[in-house]
Amino acid sequence: MVAPATMCLRPCATLAQSRAAPRRGSAGFALPPSARPALAASYQSRRWLPTRAVAVDSDQQGSTEPPEQEAKPKKYYFLVANAKFMLDDEEHFQEQLAEKLRLYGERDKERDFWLVVEPKFLDRFPNITKRLKRPAAALVSTDGNWITFMKLRLDRVLAGQFEAETPEEALASNPVKLKFDKPEKWTAPYPKYEYGWWEPFLPPKSSNGTA
Repeated sequence: MVAPATMCLRPCATLAQSRAAPRRGSAGFALPPSARPALAASYQSRRWLPTRAVAVDSDQQGSTEPPEQEAKPKKYYFLVANAKFMLDDEEHFQEQLAEKLRLYGERDKERDFWLVVEPKFLDRFPNITKRLKRPAAALVSTDGNWITFMKLRLDRVLAGQFEAETPEEALASNPVKLKFDKPEKWTAPYPKYEYGWWEPFLPPKSSNGTA
């Protein structure tokens, strides 16, 4: 006959042995009794180390927007010559600009070229202005390749480039009254340019090249 099982209320032998087992270090070996007080003191000191707080600006909390970047100056390219040559003597200049303006209108493309009479940006180019007869006229564009093409077509013009923060700064001009004498004899098979043909190509909100 098998004896009935009885419940033991005393601590289990294996549990008692584990509690009585010596403490081991991080490497797994048993610590000697002399090292236990130092380990306990180190543990107590770490428990009460103050937590380091980091201050956060309230404006930055919950903000996911990237910081605003400053607008970079835009580059402009130009051709410049005496106004009489650009606007009165050069026979094909008007047709070239009119055709380009028509093409932009058909393609609904934003205009990126202008005629500027007596432009203020010439003050940046003393080496150019000393070679110019005044008043001067400039063809200005943000399209450098097209300006290079027009330089080959017009030939007797000076070229350059500059940067400006706004279109208003780039296209600003000094007020001037243009006057071209009509030739005594006109022999070409096509009519002479009419005075003021350049006005549709001036910068916006300008009159006779004044911005």
